[in-house]
Amino acid sequence: MKVAVIGSGYVGLVAGACLADVGNDVICVDRDTAKIEALKDGVIPIYEPGLEDMVLRNYQEQRLHFTTNTPDAVKASDVIFIAVGTPPGEDGSADLSHVLAVAKDIAQSLNEEDKVVVCKSTVPVGTADRVREVLVAHSSFTAHVVSNPEFLKEGSALKDFLSPDRVIVGAANDDAAKKVGKLYKPFMRRSERILYMDNRSAEMTKYASNSILATKISFMNEIANICDAVDADVALVRKGMAMDERIGPHFIYPGVGYGGSCFPKDVRALAKVAMDNDLDPQLLNAVESVNNLQKQRLVDLATGFFQGDLSGKTFAIWGLSFKPKTDDTRESPALISIRHFVEQGATIRASDPVAMPNSEAELADLSDSVSFHRDYYSTLEGADALFLFTEWNEFRSPDFKRIKALLNHPVIFDGRNIYDPGDLRELGFTYFGIGRSSLKIS
Repeated sequence: MKVAVIGSGYVGLVAGACLADVGNDVICVDRDTAKIEALKDGVIPIYEPGLEDMVLRNYQEQRLHFTTNTPDAVKASDVIFIAVGTPPGEDGSADLSHVLAVAKDIAQSLNEEDKVVVCKSTVPVGTADRVREVLVAHSSFTAHVVSNPEFLKEGSALKDFLSPDRVIVGAANDDAAKKVGKLYKPFMRRSERILYMDNRSAEMTKYASNSILATKISFMNEIANICDAVDADVALVRKGMAMDERIGPHFIYPGVGYGGSCFPKDVRALAKVAMDNDLDPQLLNAVESVNNLQKQRLVDLATGFFQGDLSGKTFAIWGLSFKPKTDDTRESPALISIRHFVEQGATIRASDPVAMPNSEAELADLSDSVSFHRDYYSTLEGADALFLFTEWNEFRSPDFKRIKALLNHPVIFDGRNIYDPGDLRELGFTYFGIGRSSLKIS
């Protein structure tokens, strides 16, 4: 099938590469000329395991193409995906200006009847109707609008696309829905996991899915904080909860809060949808409030340990991305904490396997107080404590004797509970986890 994907960011590039990899002829479009030229030269603008190899292979085999020319891409394609960003506005609502601008470009480029326009961007309920109105207003050709929300996890996006747990297809036209379903058939070899529904239900499914996952994270973080207050061990509490099949083991790991491009934005956007419809989203507001407080958790623990004075202290930071296997630092708990540390007079020595360039750009205004180090052990030299924010594999089994020798004080603040408190006790460390106050050791 001939496919155009407009927007060559994270979602668009992954979708385009995976669709090309099963034999479709795919044109990825972006208005950023530098990005398109870089892609043609084999330079991938994001870090995602396996993506570079897939893009290069399909580009070389001429199934994947890159262009800034939207009209030509639309004319040459049967199905056109909209995969541009929907950044949050000041009021939390999703900014649809890019989506609607692309819809207008598509409408003005249509050259035949019954082409299918697919909304892959994360959009509020009712967006498909607005896109349909734009298409009708700016074209004499009929085009059908399909809602096809993405469920990609950064760090495992290729696996999620190539072997999805579900594919949601929302449409008012059965033929258009089936055409999009046909695109996904090659990824359904083991079992059929395509669910057809109306546009609005499909749009709602995306927001509801991300919001329930964010809710589980905030709930577990609040439980962890209560565990700290009552001297319980959240690691044991979590295991006891997970044995109930109604709860299960997934997404009940406490930590320093969620970040990234999806959960924060989507929770706020769904709350705004509720308010726009005269509803009070009390739970969604609480989820965000708990998460914002949790991102300061290690700062609060450190302030207590150092008796309220962080001035003149040097802290080693391991992990800057909001999660492992991505260079995404948007709303990263690490970067938010670094700003709090610097505001209180601390100096930061930070390391991350892939996210340092993005972090350095985002923290450019703190360059006098924050340094970045390729060798993560070098962050420990002269540091007063080690803070673990992102559970990269490289950080899971470090040389603790070396860590102790390099630190001014043998203290570790473990924001992901990946270290064994008993092992650290034997080595003479002071340890702080999340929800493990009963296991504090010194």
